[in-house]
Amino acid sequence: MIESFVFYLGLVMVIIFAIMLAKKLKIAYPILLVVAGLLISLIPGIPTIKIEPELIFIIFLPPLLYEGAFQISWKELWKMRGVTASFAFIIVFLTAIIVAFVANSFIPGFSLALGFVLGGIVSPPDAVSAGAILKYVKIPKNYTTVLEGESLLNDASSLIIFRFALVAVATGQFIWQDAALSFSWMVFGGVAIGLALGFIFLKVHKIFPTDVNMDVILSLAAPYVMYIAAEEVHSSGVMSVVSGGLFLSVRRHEWLKTPEARLKGFNVWESFTFLINGIVFLIIGLDLPEITAGLKNEGIGISEAIGYGLLVTAILIAVRFIASYVIVWTLLLVRNFIKVADPNPERKSPILFGWTGMRGVVSLAAALSIPVTLDNGLPFPHRDLILFITFVVILVTLIVQGLTLPALINYLKIPVETPYHLSEKEASVVLQKGMKDVALSYLAENFKTDQDKNLYIKNMITRWQKNEDEASIFTLSEEGKKIYFATMEKQREWLRKETRENPLIDEEITRHYLLKLDLEEERLRIE
Repeated sequence: MIESFVFYLGLVMVIIFAIMLAKKLKIAYPILLVVAGLLISLIPGIPTIKIEPELIFIIFLPPLLYEGAFQISWKELWKMRGVTASFAFIIVFLTAIIVAFVANSFIPGFSLALGFVLGGIVSPPDAVSAGAILKYVKIPKNYTTVLEGESLLNDASSLIIFRFALVAVATGQFIWQDAALSFSWMVFGGVAIGLALGFIFLKVHKIFPTDVNMDVILSLAAPYVMYIAAEEVHSSGVMSVVSGGLFLSVRRHEWLKTPEARLKGFNVWESFTFLINGIVFLIIGLDLPEITAGLKNEGIGISEAIGYGLLVTAILIAVRFIASYVIVWTLLLVRNFIKVADPNPERKSPILFGWTGMRGVVSLAAALSIPVTLDNGLPFPHRDLILFITFVVILVTLIVQGLTLPALINYLKIPVETPYHLSEKEASVVLQKGMKDVALSYLAENFKTDQDKNLYIKNMITRWQKNEDEASIFTLSEEGKKIYFATMEKQREWLRKETRENPLIDEEITRHYLLKLDLEEERLRIE
């Protein structure tokens, strides 16, 4: 027992060191973690890590999806909904179909149903990998929104394909009418359950008194409750978590009511997702011995299996490239007839989108969740080969595409600034002026008779807006703090309203100013 604890503690230290090294080298940490897992797996006597397949999705997927839903801007996602939905659903379905037919044609003994199992597993690109890589380069905000939105929704579409394919393998039949009804229930039922539970969690916060610890714990429990509730009624847990997460994200100032809760919640979630992301990518590398051992049971050579994996990888990249060009050409065509979010897409953008198809967490979880045996007790056909192909796809896309993506983006020289958003500098000027006007207006209307205190607070606000440290030398009285906090709440309300109503303001910049307000308020509360 002690040895196991030491081993797992060592893995946590490996994760931390690998991510520190990745930051120093300025490469995406999932790449180093997978390589680290591979190297550790080659050490003699290393214990084999086994996770029950049915727990893979429940442990890792809900918090990662929920955190992604909280980070993305609903306003930007809705603006780019057409392109995002095309990547998240149409391209995923198209990719799964093509992979299914290629696998059926070129891999001996691979039925079409098994091809769809493989297609459902490898079709969704991984959000974490792309996000980690894009931290080191800059691309237009609308492109980032598409990639983030795609990663939230494509998990649902790919897992739906995967589940239907598993049923087809087990039963030997596929009924389109039943599949269409089940698909509708999984998508729309999942959305409804997520929204309903999000509403319930929000009301609990409003009706019952909670402290900061309760708020943070409830935020950690929410994605698991949403996921499990949807899965229990055979709906999509992914859609439930995403829809519930987006619902609460838009209302985050009602969901996490105090600055302290928002700041602590942010820190806890950042550390939590940091750890589970690290674990899951390390597991990808650590699983290699078990996966290769399974190939021997099927009588398939390593070189032959690698060839199948490279074939599937090439298909995935080619389909995404072609589909990306089709989407851009379609935008250029339909902009003459209807209003589109991006009427002048960059001609080089399909190359960028085509090369951001790294696979990762969801593909691994889906592959490992394939049952070892069918309901009749027979082994699941080609399970080990599917696992190995998935491993090759993840490894090749992460290392090859992941390492070369920053250089490709720099080579393409796609303009970062777009006419659809104010630049960061321009937006900051607008927001700072608006916050100042709101503060001064509120003080003038409510504290006309207390000019000394009024001028004092005005002075603090002005210095805070200019990011000058001199404001920190002042000490407000308790009464002055109450007035200042009330003024800051008015500024928060204005910032949220401006985010909703001004299409030129990037919500990421607004969140930066909301965070500054929370930090300033907490600083004053502990003085």
